[in-house]
Amino acid sequence: MSPGGAAMHEFSVPARYVVKPTDNVTDDVAANERRRPDSVGLRRILNGTWVPVTWREFAGQVRDLAAGFIAAGVQPGDRVALMSRTRYEWTVLDYAILAAGGVVVPVYPTSSRDQLEWILGDSGAVAIVAETSEHARMVAAAQARLPALRHVWVIDGDGLADLTAGGALETPEHVAERRRSRGAGDLAEIVYTSGTTGRPKGCMLTHGNIVANVRNCMLNDGFPEVFNEQQSTLLFLPLSHSYAQLIQYSAVHTGTVLGLADMADAVTQLPAFRPTAVLSVPRVWQKVYQSARHTAATEGHGKVFAAADAVAVAYSRALDAGGPGVVLRLRYALFDRLVYRKLRAALGGDVRYAWSAAAPLDTRLAHFLRGCGINVLEGYGLTETSPATNSNTPVTQKIGTVGRPIPGCTIRIAPDSEVLVKGHMVFQGYWANEAATKEMIDEEGWLHTGDLGALDQDGFLTITGRKKDLIITAAGKNVAPAVLEERLRNHWLVGECLVVGDGKPYVAALIAEDPETFAQWRAEHGKPETATMADLADDPALRAEIQAAVDYANQAVSRAEAIKKFAIVSGEFTEAGGQLTPTFKVRRGVVTRQYAAQIAALYDEPGQASVAAEGLR
Repeated sequence: MSPGGAAMHEFSVPARYVVKPTDNVTDDVAANERRRPDSVGLRRILNGTWVPVTWREFAGQVRDLAAGFIAAGVQPGDRVALMSRTRYEWTVLDYAILAAGGVVVPVYPTSSRDQLEWILGDSGAVAIVAETSEHARMVAAAQARLPALRHVWVIDGDGLADLTAGGALETPEHVAERRRSRGAGDLAEIVYTSGTTGRPKGCMLTHGNIVANVRNCMLNDGFPEVFNEQQSTLLFLPLSHSYAQLIQYSAVHTGTVLGLADMADAVTQLPAFRPTAVLSVPRVWQKVYQSARHTAATEGHGKVFAAADAVAVAYSRALDAGGPGVVLRLRYALFDRLVYRKLRAALGGDVRYAWSAAAPLDTRLAHFLRGCGINVLEGYGLTETSPATNSNTPVTQKIGTVGRPIPGCTIRIAPDSEVLVKGHMVFQGYWANEAATKEMIDEEGWLHTGDLGALDQDGFLTITGRKKDLIITAAGKNVAPAVLEERLRNHWLVGECLVVGDGKPYVAALIAEDPETFAQWRAEHGKPETATMADLADDPALRAEIQAAVDYANQAVSRAEAIKKFAIVSGEFTEAGGQLTPTFKVRRGVVTRQYAAQIAALYDEPGQASVAAEGLR
């Protein structure tokens, strides 16, 4: 601890589960079949309806598909790629590949042909299960350059039926023997980082990494009450991402009823499934808030929502300061009937806890959601940490932080403020890339996250930015763009943004539209249907909207760090356009190259492609 006790340089929490040499990720499937065979373990969508799946049925499907992989020649340690949206089949196949002794190589379903070819070739995958015929065609186009690849099965075709039929002669005893042949030290997954720069690198995660991470997370304060047989979770983030996999593995481990749906269907499936807990990313929570606020405004209830908004935030803040008073409780009860219940209903009505990961969540938004009865617990981690290192919990929470280390993890803050990690969750290194591994893990075993942060006196970690994203202005001021960008995205018209200013006299920003909400704004203001935000960059009403977003962002920083100018750019940032990763992180290098002229104009040609931020003179 530093003098005065204001901050910590290192904080550790003892492990509550210590990995055994025989631990295997698939142990939970076998245990559930043995202990609770007829209990509902999962629900899947069939013909538009949620249908229950018992643990006996699930384990049988896993066993049948594992037999198919074994019969097809998949050997222990062989890599098998899995390319699909989040759906029931993903989870069955994931466990089946592991039960066959294979190593799962997740592939984002939105990957380009070049990305797919790189991952299959670099990992030496012997097989791939692809979701669609289009995915299969991408594989076929590259197969001549993939000598190790022997099998391609398609989920939407007859692939799973063929796999099952092929394994009909494999005995359950043989499958069980193969499953038990893999232990804690064996590879379970090679997860390729989506990356904001360069080629994806394959993170090697063992069965022990995953088991220890899941079990210590689930033994953390309060989590046994959130994840258990009486609770449910709907998972809609990409299962190619390690945080979504953590929730999948945790649900199976604890017997929590698991539902799986594609992100595009989440809005309609949340009320149908009615989960008690969900995992999402900050952009989804921003959209929930923005949609609710805008709907209220268009229905003539804007003032009511604004009052409810203020009360929710005040109520949540009061929970951390001795509790709300009588007047605040009465106002809260009123707005709970008028506003908060409707917001909870949009998430199914039963959600009590939610998790947010992959990027910082705006503090005020977190207070608003908790005030509405949806307690969003921020967590932190990397693919390289299996993935969780920190989390707020139902028992120990500080909004604005990513929580304390999970049991078994030590967090250290380096002299340059970089966050370092030690513990059971640290990966085994990058597949076939020793040089990159040495850059990530130092000689003392500390994993260097590349993130900047601080620990408070209670061990709660706050992430302040990325080392490589740090902006140093011409005046020598260090600016972490993350806090500004996250606040900008809270505005309902802002789809994405990028804060710039490295080596420049002041900080500026690029603003890209949210096409859905901008279409609403355009219609309400009588603008041409074909007009983009960039077309209307000089419109006073639009300028006022974006200026409000900038003003809100600037409240979080000093005058020297504040955004002085902004440019409204054409179109939106998308994964297909290369500006976003599959987990909605902005690829800074891509955006700065694509919009180099607009960035230059912010500094060299004032007034042509930028708008001066008012109120900062």
